[in-house]
Amino acid sequence: MLIAGARVVLQPFRTDELDALYEARLRSTPTVGELDREAVRRRVESSGTWNEGRLDLAIQVDGKLVGEVDVRSDRQMLPPGVCEFGIELWADLRGAGIGTEAVELLTRWLHEQGFSRVQAGTHVANLQMRTVLAKVGFEHEGTMRRFMPDGDGRADYALYAHVVQA
Repeated sequence: MLIAGARVVLQPFRTDELDALYEARLRSTPTVGELDREAVRRRVESSGTWNEGRLDLAIQVDGKLVGEVDVRSDRQMLPPGVCEFGIELWADLRGAGIGTEAVELLTRWLHEQGFSRVQAGTHVANLQMRTVLAKVGFEHEGTMRRFMPDGDGRADYALYAHVVQA
């Protein structure tokens, strides 16, 4: 599986990228649960295929791992035809258009796979991601109050969706 754009390629993780992915996750702010190296290894090994309602992909630029996307379409949590994704670019590349291209590629591919609704949530203060989503055609649908664990409390998240009209 390979989803290629002008600069960005979304593809399964290579096994030699496990350490880089694990280290990047250690540097980022964990939002839910503890970081488990074995769980990261399993996700790398199953990347590129749907596994238990989840699809994990590496974001590559010029053959270099620069981030990750994950798509969730758990039939017990979301209705048929609906999926949700998360994306993380490593800080040194933010603002270069890579995230926008990755979201465009992923959204188009998910619609081609039959998902009529693609949604994403982000911290209300994450103006970069909110701008990317709006630029790609996602519409802000509302705010999920006290949604994501955040330190000692819970953070509000903005919910966006890109919908194929019937």
